[in-house]
Amino acid sequence: MNKAIILACALLPCCKAHSQSLAEKQHKLLDSLTAVVAGTTYSGINSILISSQGQLTYQQYFNGWNKDSLHDTRSSFKSITSLLVGIAIDKGLLSDVHQKVYSFFPDYSSFDGNNAWKKDMTIENLLEMESGFDCEEFNDSKDCEEDMTGTKDWVSYSLNLPMKNRPGTVWAYTSCDPMIVSGIISRVAKMSIMDFAEKYLFDPMGIRHYRWTVDPSGHGMTAGSFYILPSDMMKIGEMVRQNGMWNGRRIVSEAWLKKSTATPVPIPDFSFMHLSRSAVAIPQPTRYGYYWYREEVRTAAFREDVLFASGNGGQYIMIIARLGLVVVFTQSNYESWKAKRAFDLLARFILPAYEK
Repeated sequence: MNKAIILACALLPCCKAHSQSLAEKQHKLLDSLTAVVAGTTYSGINSILISSQGQLTYQQYFNGWNKDSLHDTRSSFKSITSLLVGIAIDKGLLSDVHQKVYSFFPDYSSFDGNNAWKKDMTIENLLEMESGFDCEEFNDSKDCEEDMTGTKDWVSYSLNLPMKNRPGTVWAYTSCDPMIVSGIISRVAKMSIMDFAEKYLFDPMGIRHYRWTVDPSGHGMTAGSFYILPSDMMKIGEMVRQNGMWNGRRIVSEAWLKKSTATPVPIPDFSFMHLSRSAVAIPQPTRYGYYWYREEVRTAAFREDVLFASGNGGQYIMIIARLGLVVVFTQSNYESWKAKRAFDLLARFILPAYEK
């Protein structure tokens, strides 16, 4: 018998045992994940879904939620807004992210006088939360979103905000930035943002069960308050993991995804893992850009780069490219550090289950 064949045969039992041990480890860790979330320690978690190499390998719902329950994505929808910008550029409706915001709104006078800095504002400034508006929602110091939702026209409100900093100089998180993006796309596409998203993103991906929040003037909310199924959040994550492809169809260009997920902006003194109070992970700094976040999950045993969308209360679409993983969390832990415990679960159970 050929020596190579003899060697291969000799190794088969070992390979099979190794495969079984990996499967057993994964099964044990995921069972433990279900048990701790169903208990009292990790309250407020409504769903966890895990996809490995495009295959759904874990799907659990808690607290009365189920696979047909629409969930408020909160600010994790901003990452979908980023995809819509890329689609608009791919289709030639926008030339690039360096176009000036004022050029799309010639009928507005809010770019004059003391707000002359607005004329320097670009689409990229909106995407990187460096618009310069006198707003800061990340640290709850000046929440412009609450005031915005009390008006009839959220795009107009956002455009009329006073300036505090020169655009492109200071990172200050505000939901008013993606609302202006909504207005830009609607104007260049000559349709509502709802129709644009349906035509170019949702319908091609088979996403049909959702609900927009719309202002009295008919502008769809692109900063959050969009209701969707967790399984459709998973589709979005998988499409991003697959570099813009879905079921063999190009949804958004690979070039846009590479640019929009680069996360060049460091968030000062901030780490999702640190806020999770994890006993097993070593907190690393969070970076931001184009409505996406990125943070390394590091433990004594491994380190993995995680790209993610994030929404208040614990709405996450996490992409771990090296492992081929997409992880979705939906939660009801609004205005609480407990929302960040998803990162502890990621470090304790999910990543170890798929580490090779």
